[in-house]
Amino acid sequence: MNIRLIVVSKTDVPYLQQGIEEYVARLKHYTAFTIDVVPAVKGQLPPDEVRRREGEQILKRLNGTERVVLLDEHGQQTTSVGFAEQLQRYMNAGTRELVFVIGGAFGFAPEVYAAAQAKMALSVMTFNHQMVRLIFVEQLYRAFTILRNEKYHNT
Repeated sequence: MNIRLIVVSKTDVPYLQQGIEEYVARLKHYTAFTIDVVPAVKGQLPPDEVRRREGEQILKRLNGTERVVLLDEHGQQTTSVGFAEQLQRYMNAGTRELVFVIGGAFGFAPEVYAAAQAKMALSVMTFNHQMVRLIFVEQLYRAFTILRNEKYHNT
């Protein structure tokens, strides 16, 4: 299974980028994983317009055959073990490409919601969208170690 993470704008905080790179390198032992960066919308625009433009760019990166999961504050919450179990269900179902999407500061356009098959919340708390990237890749790595019964996750 190929896993892709689509994010809006670059990660410009060095310590976050370093952490992301560390977990992306670790993930290569388990799965094909890539991060696809959608350029940030420039200028002072209303939030709806920002969402619309970012949404267009996100949708251009989808081909309609992948399973799309939005990281969204209104999504389903789960534990790390529950997330690992969901990944296993995707693999058992023969999912070839799994795409997770982290939106920009204003969230997702309605068209992006319509293109997704699932929504997942990492927490009831709100995080900076750049921090979510690091948290997510760590949780993805953790999920694979759980599935392999490795020592990383302490139960």
